[in-house]
Amino acid sequence: MTQVAGAPPDLLATIVAGSRRITEVRRQLVPELQMVERAKGRRPNGAGFARALRDGSAPRIIAECKRRSPSRGILRADYRPGEHAAAYAAAGAAAISILTEPTFFDGSLDDLAAASVAVSTPLLRKDFIVERYQILEAVVHGADAILLIVGALTPADLSGLLADARHWGVAALVEVHDGAELAVATDAGADIIGVNSRNLRTLSVDTSLHERLASRIPKGTLAVAESGIQDQADLVRLGKCGYQAFLVGERLITDPDPGAALRTLRAAAAPEQSEGKRGPEGSRRDATTPSTQRGWGGNGVPPERNEE
Repeated sequence: MTQVAGAPPDLLATIVAGSRRITEVRRQLVPELQMVERAKGRRPNGAGFARALRDGSAPRIIAECKRRSPSRGILRADYRPGEHAAAYAAAGAAAISILTEPTFFDGSLDDLAAASVAVSTPLLRKDFIVERYQILEAVVHGADAILLIVGALTPADLSGLLADARHWGVAALVEVHDGAELAVATDAGADIIGVNSRNLRTLSVDTSLHERLASRIPKGTLAVAESGIQDQADLVRLGKCGYQAFLVGERLITDPDPGAALRTLRAAAAPEQSEGKRGPEGSRRDATTPSTQRGWGGNGVPPERNEE
């Protein structure tokens, strides 16, 4: 493995430091107690996110919306997260990941809010979450799940954030990059573990990592393969290793028609899958709350979805 040219010596540490600074600025603009009050009116469907990854029709793909990546630069100049999310939902995405990190990925919480309005498919806020305040932001802007990166957190911080996520009804996809991080995730009680073959410190990709770690993920834990997934063969190979869901990003968002690309990928892999058809339980509409509770009010949360 080699480090991507131009990447900082430890890109993850750089991004996490920036995330802490940005979060503090946001907290100054909207104090945490005020954010708590806004979050109380929301009902994330974290259980629906988990069901979609476990029980949806195979292959279960978390389709990703992101404008930019540190390794490749701008991925999509005409980036419209709400439209891309709707296209993914129509193409059968089990869930949709929205990048909200602003400095290295050109993401925004507004992108998450736009997707929340556009679809009822479960949404993952993909960011470098290191504080409870960011979980509250995710809830307020319509996320059903958050990403927690083991390499960005101490074991105590990971356990605390998992507890906060459960309190707010948000699922947590706990991301690991090696065996030691997998042990930390397991010890913290993570019930959804993602194995990312891309090293976030150097941006190098280890294509054998998924296979090496698959057998070490505890039975009963939802296993998600992340990064490096390009085609049907990857989905079939990783499915045979025991992964139940797959996060696919650049392969889709760089296509002229991301929704069509997802539909083609799923159709190509479907004959190789033997699992049951996805039911409506994966939908965000399954949240146990009236639709009005999911809408934005005058306090800055997203407007209501069309629940037709």
